[in-house]
Amino acid sequence: MTDPIALLFELFNKGGGAAYLGEAVTQREHAVQCARLAEQANALPAWVAAALLHDVGHIVGLVTDRALVTDDRHEEVAAAWLARWFGPDVTEPIRLHVPAKRYLCAVEAGYQADLSAASQHSLRLQGGVMTPDEVAAFEAGPHARAAAAVRRWDDQAKVPGLATPDLERYRPLLAALVS
Repeated sequence: MTDPIALLFELFNKGGGAAYLGEAVTQREHAVQCARLAEQANALPAWVAAALLHDVGHIVGLVTDRALVTDDRHEEVAAAWLARWFGPDVTEPIRLHVPAKRYLCAVEAGYQADLSAASQHSLRLQGGVMTPDEVAAFEAGPHARAAAAVRRWDDQAKVPGLATPDLERYRPLLAALVS
């Protein structure tokens, strides 16, 4: 059986150095910045893992510049791929982090205006701001709060050159969450 943590680290080492679509950081820098923000917020371990892994669908799916012109559904790719090893407390916030952006745009004044240009562009590709019915359905979900937290960390984790811990710091946390 393949060690899922070793596989994840191999993916980050091979594809994590790629540019994070339209942002000034790499995939790995973005992931570690997200996880660090979750830690600083004293988030549950599953939320820290979700923050670290939320965009792994970009790496697993070998997403190219095509993602700049169409919705690549990376959140679905990541959640399905990771579900082999992690439970819904990790995978559902990942699957819902794109809907969470749409949700926050609908319910929070100024949120959409504060998104990076790349996030505003992807918002249009991902369906735009949620309707009132979509907002109600999202809020009723058991992982809405976690998804919104991951989304906020995602928005903040785009700082070029920011000093962060090494990816290796998260190995024990991920290993403890493997089911």
